Order: sequence, then structure tokens, then C-alpha cells
Amino acid sequence: MHALKLQAARARPRQKPLPRRLPLAAWLALLPMVLTVVFAYLGTMVWTARVSLSNSRTFPSGDFAGFAQYARLFHNDRWLLSLQNIVIYGACFIVACMAIGLLLAIFIDQRVVAEGALRTVFLYPYAMSFVATGLVWQWILNPELGVQAVLHKLDFEHARFDWIVDQEWVIYTIVIATVWQASGLVMALLLAGLRGIDDELWKAARIDGIPRWRVYASIVVPMLGPSMSTAFVLLFVMVVKLYDAVVAMTQGGPGTASEVPAKFIMDYLFGRANIGLASAASIVLLVTVLAILTPFFYARSRAALRKDV
Repeated sequence: MHALKLQAARARPRQKPLPRRLPLAAWLALLPMVLTVVFAYLGTMVWTARVSLSNSRTFPSGDFAGFAQYARLFHNDRWLLSLQNIVIYGACFIVACMAIGLLLAIFIDQRVVAEGALRTVFLYPYAMSFVATGLVWQWILNPELGVQAVLHKLDFEHARFDWIVDQEWVIYTIVIATVWQASGLVMALLLAGLRGIDDELWKAARIDGIPRWRVYASIVVPMLGPSMSTAFVLLFVMVVKLYDAVVAMTQGGPGTASEVPAKFIMDYLFGRANIGLASAASIVLLVTVLAILTPFFYARSRAALRKDV
């Protein structure tokens, strides 16, 4: 097994990029994107932070209210429920997508028949919009039309699958729908990583008589670190942006049982005309994302530097 790990380490390409100065034309080509980042992204963040420190309602106001909006925000039961829901949803969604995506990638990596067709089938849901996904799964999970109705017609009269109208289980129906949509993306990323592994590794494993599952668990999966990191970041962004699927499936209901931060922000920004509170919620969400992703990217960059040394 030690020899196999050594073989895997040798299989990793180690190339040190040569530093070079970008020509003026390259800087000019980058200028529009730089301006977009500075004014469209950073500028709007600063403006949102400024509004969150005011008593703005329908329109932005120039008064200064300190952290009053943040105090109101964390005394708002609907906001606290949305945070609880997004934590539950995020944990279930990311774990399920990573597990299913890895299993699908390993399955296709066995050079199965009709591999191209299977890749298309598994990846196709990701091409759909979250609104379309939400509507389809709303029909599937509707107790009067979907799975429960079919079971009742098959004489399973006591079968119940009414999670979408159950306040305690409704958030898990959104997990089911979005995992179905996003697992194919994880599969594609991890399959690309699997196809980049040197065939000599598998030859060495066969010679040593090591079971295939153990090679995957001990050697292959650790080598997929960069691909898994990319998949994690993309899934995390989907969690933070969760809005369309909730609106299409449940409208945040029953009641406010499936409320999420993005829907809270949109409702208070447009529906309740409370720009100050919506801006405060946006800044809290932004700070939370930065607090989670910054250490992640820092650790990843440090690991890359250690490899280059």
C-alpha cells in the first residue's frame, strides 16, 4: 500500500509556472472587468452597508441610525427561522450532492456501456432553471397529485408522503429537488478529476492485489481534493443564493416554515418596502459567507504554495 501511495504521488504533475509580466494590451483587456468589480460589486456592497446603518424605508435616506437595523433584524423571528432553515438545508444539500456525485462519477469511471448518454442524463437536470425544477417537484410531492396519490391508487391507502405541506419536513423537500438538480454538476467535476489520474496507479493496485474500493478510499478520493474543493464552493454559493426553488415550490410556506435568507431579503426589499432591514440582512449574509470561505481559500492557497516549494 505504501508503494501504491508513492506511485500516486509521482503521478501528480508538478510544474512551476514561470512568472512573466503582462503586456499593456492584456491590462487594457482586463480594464472593463476591473471597473465592473470596483463599481458594480464593491460599490454596491459599500452602498448597501451605508443603507443598513440608516432608517431607510421605501427609499434610501441619509440619516445615520447606527446598528439599529441589525438589532431589529436579530429580534425578528422570521429572520432567525430563515437562518435555521438555511443551515439545515446547506448541510443536507452539500453532503448529499457530494456523496451522490462521487458515486455517480465512480460508476461512470468504470467505462460503462452508453457512457456518453449516461453523462448527459445525469447532467441534464443542472441545465434546467431552479424555477422549472421547483414546479416539477411541487407536482411530484403534491399529496393530491404526486407520489402519495399514486400510492393510494395502488391500494396503499395508509401511505403518506406529504412533506411539502408539513412544517417540520418541508425544508427537506427542497433538499430533494435541488440535490436532484445539482448532483450531476458534482459528478462532472469529479469525473474530470478521476480521468486525470494516471493509469499506472491502477496497474500497480492490480499487481499488489489491493481491492478497488480501498484504492478509491485511500488513494483516489484524497487525490480529488482540488475537484472536491471546487464542487464545495459551487454548492455553497447555491446554498446562499437559494431563492427560486423555494418560491416555486412552497412560497416560503406552509406559513414561514421554509423561509430562507434570500427570500427574507427580497420580501422586505420589495414587498414590505423596508430597504434598511433588507440591507442589514444582506450584509449579515455577506459577512457570514466571507467568514466561511476566506479561511477555506487561505488554506487552499497555502497548500498550493507548499506543493510548489
